Order: sequence, then C-alpha cells, then structure tokens
Amino acid sequence: MSLAIALLALGFLMLVAYRGFSVILFAPVAALLAVLLTDPSAVLPVFSGLFMEKMVGFVKLYLPVFLLGAVFGKVIELSGFSRSIVTAVIDLVGARRAVLSIVLVCNLLTYGGVSLFVVVFAVYPFAAEAFRLSEIPKRLIPGTIALGAFSYTMDALPGTPQIQNIIPTTFFGTNTWAAPWLGLIGAAFILVAGVAYLDRRIASAKARGEGYGSGHTNEPTPVSDEALAHPLVALLPLVVVGLSNLAFTALIPRLYGAKTETMLAGLDKPIVTTVSSVTAIWAVELALLAGILTVFVFAWKPVSKSFAEGSRAAVAGSLLAAMNTASEYGFGAVIAALPGFIVIREALSAIPDPLVNEAVTVTALAGITGSASGGLSIALAAMSSTFIAAAQAAHIPMEVLHRVAAMASGGMDTLPHNGAVITLLSVTGLTHRQAYADIFAITVLKTSAVFLVIGVYYLTGLV
Repeated sequence: MSLAIALLALGFLMLVAYRGFSVILFAPVAALLAVLLTDPSAVLPVFSGLFMEKMVGFVKLYLPVFLLGAVFGKVIELSGFSRSIVTAVIDLVGARRAVLSIVLVCNLLTYGGVSLFVVVFAVYPFAAEAFRLSEIPKRLIPGTIALGAFSYTMDALPGTPQIQNIIPTTFFGTNTWAAPWLGLIGAAFILVAGVAYLDRRIASAKARGEGYGSGHTNEPTPVSDEALAHPLVALLPLVVVGLSNLAFTALIPRLYGAKTETMLAGLDKPIVTTVSSVTAIWAVELALLAGILTVFVFAWKPVSKSFAEGSRAAVAGSLLAAMNTASEYGFGAVIAALPGFIVIREALSAIPDPLVNEAVTVTALAGITGSASGGLSIALAAMSSTFIAAAQAAHIPMEVLHRVAAMASGGMDTLPHNGAVITLLSVTGLTHRQAYADIFAITVLKTSAVFLVIGVYYLTGLV
C-alpha cells in the first residue's frame, strides 16, 4: 500500500504538469495527499517542517542565480549579441545545422561551469534567433537545449564541474575526471544520436510545410541587422561568465577560508557561513554580474533603451521558474521521507549486477524525486557502501562506479515534473503538450547511454 501511495503522488504530479497546471500549486497538493494517505496527523507538520523548509531553502540558495541568469539572458538579447552569435555560428556550421549550433553553445556554457538553469535563460535568445532564421519549428527548441545542457556535459564528459559529476567523488574517493574513456564514449553516443533524432524531426516538419510558427509567447525582441555587433565582441560576455566562474571558484575560499563569521553593529550574534557550501553559488552570481556589466560596456545604447521593460519581464520569468523548481524540490523531499520510497529503494537493491543495480537505482530515484542531484544524493547516501562492496567483489574500479552513477542521475530525472524541464518550458513559452515529447526522446537516449557505457566496460575493460 505504501508503494502505491508514493507512485500515486508521482503519477498525479506528472499528469497535472503535463496538462499545464501550475506545479507551484499542485506539488504540495500531491505531496500532502501522499502524507494524508500514509499518516493524516502528519500532514500539517510535514507541510511546515519539511515541504516548506526545503522549498524556502531552495529559494534562499538559488533565487539570485535564477534572477541574474534571466537578466543576463535578457541583456544578451537586447544588445543584439544573440543574433550576432547565432548568425556567425550558422555561417560557420551551415544554415542546415542550427540544432548543432545551439547544442554547441550549450556545451560551451555548461562545460565551463555555468549552472544548467542559467544556461536556459542565456541560450534561449540564441536558439530563438537560430530557429527563426532557419525556419525550424519553435517547439523543437526545448529538446535542443535539453540535449546541449541537460545531458552529456552535465555528467558524462570527464572534468565537467556540474554538481552531478561532483557528488560521487565524496562517496567513491574519485575525482571529476573519473573513467574518461567511458565518459567520452557515452557523450559521443548522446551527441550523435540526439542530433540525428532532432534533424529527423526537422525534416519531418519541413516536409509538412511547418516553419518557426507565429503567435508564440515569451518571444525575444527582434534586433535589426544594422545593430549587430562583431561576433567576437558578442561572445565576450559568455567568455567572461565562464572564466569569472572559474576564477571566483578558486578565489572565494582563499579570501574567506573554510568558515567566516560576520558581525554587524545591529546583530546579536555573528553571521556564520560555511564557505564551501556556497562557493559555487557565489561564484556563479559574481560571474553573471560580470557578464551583465560586460554587455553594458559594449552595448550601452541598445540595452539601456529597453532595459527597464526588459528587466521587468526577466524578473517575472525568473521568479516563476525559481518557484516552480523550489516547489518540485519540496515535493521530492516529502516523497523521499515516505515508507513507499523505502520499499522502492530496497526493491532496487535486489538487482544482481553491481553496475546495472547502481544505474537503475540512481536513475529511478532521480525520476521519482524529479531531480538528478537529489536522486543521486539519496541513492549514494543510502547504498554507496553496498555498491562499493559489490564492485570490489567483481573487481570493478571506483572510477567506473562514479561515471555510471553520474550519468544515470541525468537519465530519467527529466520526467514531466522535473524542475529543469518546467523551467525550460516556462522560459521558452511552450507547454508540455507542445514540446515535452522531444525532451523525453532525449531522456531515453541519455538513459540508454548509461547501459551502453556499462556494456563497453564489460566488453573492453576501458575506463
């Protein structure tokens, strides 16, 4: 019965998300319905003490990232830099390769350490320009951004600084460059298969005479060709964000140490901050500020003219995206605390092969919680010792466990209720009904790549 309750809550939330209802409203409804069926007396304590605590905690940490990411994307759009870069990349790669162009821009940002949520805000203006110029249906933008930002650069490529590639290091004693050959093989499969799939979707649409379309919402402001900057100047803010992120990540711990205490005259006690827990967030925020200022320096006139109206739209969009994701985060925390979740976790542990066991467990928990990092953290916190013991018995290196766990976390996490998916659709002004099928196709490819990597390891011993 407890298992059915957890699955009922998950299915209900996926259904309402797919039908276009507000996840901010229905995530707590779905979570508390599950609690009501489990223990009616726990509904109010769980709502205040778990759901709201996790939701508010997410907003506390990440709202500035969403806000600055949205403003960065907006000034890139208003400056005309997005059109300049897209035009240059299409000229370089070819007009028929707009999908590949956007995927490569996403790769550049995510592998450089920019948050996946920030990438959505920053790349959307580029994607809209590229797809409009190439007469590709707008509904394919989310699938393209998902391929470029939510897949192999997130967890497969060796050295990627995304959190999904960092979490396994603390459990397996590895580093972010673990199993580089397996990661590269998995990444190549996802890139080639993903681009091929999207190209087929484009060909099918063009055969029906379907173009970019009209009447869309959240459309970037068109910029005249006369206002275009040189592509190298247009790229500069992106380079500044990437390099600043790396620089601040190294500099902040040196400036503040492991922990800092800040005392102001009006406080009763000092503000104590564990710097390691916020270094990545502070670095991204400062990097985005640097990127925004860079745009102003090189495009003051076009940006300042429309900044008041544009920034209002950016702020509104960022608040909606942040609250959607925060609500999902609270839902995942409640589901993970239910007895049904324990049943699921224990059932998954019965799979005999250690790598398949790990992959299925991590991707299933990521799918249930709607979070790659959340599912990965829960799975490894509960079962890493089991995975390690089984791997040692089978003489499997810890580096392989690391890579399989990281890649599996980014598999089935992108179900309809996933916060990144909801953010992506919200920013692009599309619905699940319009665009989710292509995101799911990329999800299936991404999940398949995990088992391809496992097969390659068993056949060749490559690490």
